[in-house]
Amino acid sequence: MKNLPITSYKGISRFIRVQMILSLFFFSAISASALSFEKASDAAVIGRWDITIDKAGKSLPSWLEVQKSGTHILIGRFTYAFGSARPISEIKPHDGKYSFSIPPQWEEGNRNMDFEFELKGEELVGTMVYTDGVTYHFTGVRAPSLIRAKDPVWGTPVKLFNGKDTKGWHADGKNQWTVESGILRSLHSGANLITDKTFNDFKLHIEFRYQKGSNSGVYLRGRYEVQIMDVKSGEPEPINNQFSAIYGFLPPNKMMAKDAGEWQTYDITLVGRLVTIVANGTMVICRQEIPGITGGAFNSKEGEPGPILIQGDHGPIDYRNIVITPAK
Repeated sequence: MKNLPITSYKGISRFIRVQMILSLFFFSAISASALSFEKASDAAVIGRWDITIDKAGKSLPSWLEVQKSGTHILIGRFTYAFGSARPISEIKPHDGKYSFSIPPQWEEGNRNMDFEFELKGEELVGTMVYTDGVTYHFTGVRAPSLIRAKDPVWGTPVKLFNGKDTKGWHADGKNQWTVESGILRSLHSGANLITDKTFNDFKLHIEFRYQKGSNSGVYLRGRYEVQIMDVKSGEPEPINNQFSAIYGFLPPNKMMAKDAGEWQTYDITLVGRLVTIVANGTMVICRQEIPGITGGAFNSKEGEPGPILIQGDHGPIDYRNIVITPAK
């Protein structure tokens, strides 16, 4: 092979270096473009979403929150059709889609629930692989802020329970609710009881009595559960799934539960997402924001008025003196 002049070698070397620089610039531009697209996509999905899962023709209300942790990792919270909001350690982006996995809580089975979704227009569209391995589809819309422009003007108090029968209420299954001596009673686990009327902002007074070990709840607008349960024997620290909590979200600042068998009271004010709860005469939650629906919600349409729903599927429970004061 004929030796090339030194100047030729230098020319070839310079050409290779230029090509390498151009390649690096090209791939850097592609990477920057992909990163920019990913960041734009992330910004579009960050926030709270009202989810509806189509499970074999039945609509299951759920909720998703997507947050950014640090500079590039997405995390979140998810509320399934039952149970409490559970944390998502990482929501992983890939080619315009997002995925996450959460372990079972009250679901049967021991495999994780796997989710994948993407943003199509203003809607989330995705799939859930349930703990039994079956795949279901879901959609999601951005949850409303529910911020009120001004304080409410309260109307006239209305008795939701007349002390005689369940007129004005309906059960979501076989009705086990009875009325005895002015007391609304569920003597064993069964259906939930729901007001026929729906409400937006309101003040609610409700009195209840549970047996030892029993559990119930009052759902505001049918979507946000104020927990009722026997906790006196354990004297627990206030946490977000015990007496007077917004289940899975907001703990009371003090445990005010009485003994099982005693009559107790909640006075609840709900304005938009802001809730105040007075339990047995003591304010335990003051104008705190409810992030989203709790497990057991009757639907996920947070922007709409909803009923008062009282839980009847977790043991015996008694209610009386149920009075609501709607905002005008």
